[in-house]
Amino acid sequence: MAIDPKLLAELKERREKALNSGAPEKIEKRHAKGMYTARERVAALTEPNSFMEMGAHVKHHCHNFGMEKKEIASDGVITGLGSVDSRPVAIFSQDFLQSGGTLGSVHAQKICDVLELALKNGVPVVSMNDSGGARIQEGVESLSGYGQVFFRNVQLSGVVPQIALILGPCGGGAAYSPALTDFLIMTRKNASMFICGPAVLKAVTGQEVTVDDIGSANVHASVSGNIHFVAEDDADALAITKRLLSYLPSNNMMDPPHDLSKPISLSEDPSISELLPPSVKEAFDVKDVIRRLVDGGEFLESQQEFAKNIVTAFARIDGVVVGIIANQPNHLAGALDIDASDKGARFIRFCNCFNIPLVNLVDVPGFMPGVQQERGGIIRHGAKMLFAYASATVPKLTLIMRKAYGGSYLAMCSKDMGADIVWAWPTAEIAVMGAEGAVRVLYKKELAAAENPKELAEKLVAEYKEKFASPYQAAAQSMIADVIDPAKTRATISLALRNYLGKRDPRPAKKHGNIPL
Repeated sequence: MAIDPKLLAELKERREKALNSGAPEKIEKRHAKGMYTARERVAALTEPNSFMEMGAHVKHHCHNFGMEKKEIASDGVITGLGSVDSRPVAIFSQDFLQSGGTLGSVHAQKICDVLELALKNGVPVVSMNDSGGARIQEGVESLSGYGQVFFRNVQLSGVVPQIALILGPCGGGAAYSPALTDFLIMTRKNASMFICGPAVLKAVTGQEVTVDDIGSANVHASVSGNIHFVAEDDADALAITKRLLSYLPSNNMMDPPHDLSKPISLSEDPSISELLPPSVKEAFDVKDVIRRLVDGGEFLESQQEFAKNIVTAFARIDGVVVGIIANQPNHLAGALDIDASDKGARFIRFCNCFNIPLVNLVDVPGFMPGVQQERGGIIRHGAKMLFAYASATVPKLTLIMRKAYGGSYLAMCSKDMGADIVWAWPTAEIAVMGAEGAVRVLYKKELAAAENPKELAEKLVAEYKEKFASPYQAAAQSMIADVIDPAKTRATISLALRNYLGKRDPRPAKKHGNIPL
């Protein structure tokens, strides 16, 4: 039986209303700023004709303050499933051109539905946040809607990767759903994120600030550490999203997208040693080492402007996806401080959730000393690194390049903290503290009585390094598996990764551990 043409005409009319992207002049202004509409964002992320929309015809239920007369296409949020690099991804994209993308009860229900769909089907979630916040006309129902979204964000945590894009305003409760996800990508010029805006801060505290002072991408990338990637515009944010997804499995029951057809390269790289300065006290850029170890010299660094004394990045080594944690000697000498501990621990735990092997590059002089660090809780924050490594069951490979002193040696995944294998370069020093400091403590009287204390100190330092800090000393006590030629580093790590991919590490039955927060 043929369908009545009137029904098809009605379907077309309703569909066109649902696809309403706002006034053309407003769309043009967005394009001039490097911003897309909500639907354009979905189309740019997904493969052509792959997006399966859900809830396009929903309508809000609010009848307060004249809202019953207001048409909000798709209730201000686009939801559904689409393909990214031939893999399904759950997506919601808030539409600022429809009532400011504000969240009401139906808007929230659409988001919850797509999050539950992601949970049941084991697919990643990409949320595109561009919203004026709670729909005030709906009162407490909008707050309830946020709570329902937050609850599902937590349910999905550790089951499927969640990526949040901050592409416009994101204030108050709207900021907490992104904060509960795994990675946040924020555009530099057109987005903002805060709990209390400038007007509220002035009214409550008397402080006069701008949005850029508290809610810009630059602030969140370098000061608060709330976001992981800064994008120049919408197109860049979507490109970063695709690149990030390329390193991640769809869910926690799958392996990352390794390319095990790629052969293990056993060739040597003699010039890698040239990256190290002659003195252990001199800085160098650990990213130069990372580039020599990973495929094509390419890696995706997370939070590169925050806690620069530690580097966290995704990469591939002969096709195997890895998470890299590396001390950065050219910033704060690579010491672990409060922010570096938080950054490192969070990255370690994400990799562990999604079966991504960890490669640790160590050159750490210790935890950052200072009254501010002690009063700020460096003990508690540093313990997060210890907890994260000890609880991680993925393959953990550690290379000690130069310094590894005191508690920070343990905090960078020593054998005692669960590393599956630890190597050291001949340049490594593994000790309770640096040789110079140890000599000053151990030989205080001798140095005070010496005719030439400088000459004696140099002799004692050399002896201390040989007896107590040498990598061979650590190897003799099975603290490291081998001292390796730096030229063989990439080949050694690559071979070990293949050998450890089948690792199984059962742990005591428990609900979960209690990480120091």
